[in-house]
Amino acid sequence: MRVLLVGVGGVGEAIAAISKSREWMELMVLADFSVDRAAEVQKKLGDEARFPVEFIDASKQESVEELARKHNVDLIMNSVDPVFNKQIFDAAFNVGAKYMDMAMTLSEPHPTDPFNKPGIKLGDYQFDKAKEWEQKGLLAVVGFGVEPGMADVFARYAQDHLFDEIEEIGVRDAANITIDGYDFAPNFSIWTTIEECLNPPVIWEKDKDWFTTEPFSEPEVFDFPEIGKVEVVNVEHEEVLLVPRWVKTKRVTFKYGLGDEFIDVLKTLHKLGLDNKDKINVKGVEVAPRDVVAACLPDPAHLGDRMHGKTCAGTWVKGTKDGKKKEVYLYQVADNQHCMDTWNCQAVVAQTAFSPVIAMDLIEHGVWGGSGVLGPEAFDPNPFMEKMAEYGFPYGIKEM
Repeated sequence: MRVLLVGVGGVGEAIAAISKSREWMELMVLADFSVDRAAEVQKKLGDEARFPVEFIDASKQESVEELARKHNVDLIMNSVDPVFNKQIFDAAFNVGAKYMDMAMTLSEPHPTDPFNKPGIKLGDYQFDKAKEWEQKGLLAVVGFGVEPGMADVFARYAQDHLFDEIEEIGVRDAANITIDGYDFAPNFSIWTTIEECLNPPVIWEKDKDWFTTEPFSEPEVFDFPEIGKVEVVNVEHEEVLLVPRWVKTKRVTFKYGLGDEFIDVLKTLHKLGLDNKDKINVKGVEVAPRDVVAACLPDPAHLGDRMHGKTCAGTWVKGTKDGKKKEVYLYQVADNQHCMDTWNCQAVVAQTAFSPVIAMDLIEHGVWGGSGVLGPEAFDPNPFMEKMAEYGFPYGIKEM
């Protein structure tokens, strides 16, 4: 497979590192706005021929198309912030390449009732173009990281193998990771974190369809394997938009263990307008406040050697089997030390990256296929879950 990797930040680096040992990965172009960053990753990989470096401006569709044609790629892997999704997605369509991302096109809150009604939902732009992709015989796989991605595969697996009827599916995520030397240092893209945490969270119910609520609503305590009990709250996330399209259930939610300090920081950023992703004029310079926040914080890609602990991602499912009530949590725990020792990438980005690499593996070998715009739930979950241990990310199932 020949892949154009758009974005070589923390997750992009981890995708390349996990792909390196796979013989089926013929070529992966490390394309980034910062050529120095791409070259840094290339040096770590030690294989200039298979991992060439290119400059790319992901805000310009023609830049993406030019590189895709230059390297005759089979698939464009989107590993940048989702603000660039539309043009990368459309570029893949235009050049006739398969497409994959880990976060769908962005939402826009309802103009008059944002905490009750959705406006433009996550992925609406992409699913509106599904018929065009299908008619062209092209495949776009959307929302295929760890969450969304692996968590959605777990939801489909639960439907196929563990339940006769599902009442509720809830993705639950938390970590006990600490970072030496910083009072505040997110272990994932702060740009994306602000987007998903401060937007109105989406909930899906069978009788109500999709609706929204207040950020950080419905707190509950969830007992995570290898981490323990953590308070989690509603956050906007793609699983709620994806799962109901392919899995039969009565309710879908996403809740994340943020912690009081992190929530307070996010609320403060919002009060000050520093979460704004639109550019403003600052003494004659056009700059987005959110980009300034990101620039002021340490790069998550370079925090691995300061991080300690584990992160747990998974899918809680409640329903019935053989006439009896049943609850399970399907999960994956990534240990930072193991990820650093194995791939020289910190746990949060490594856990996000392994799913798209497995998905590419299955597509390359004809195990998964199809056309149109498809989420992870659209595919047979068994081959993916069978490969998780092989890739160093085994899953677990906890009876609740």
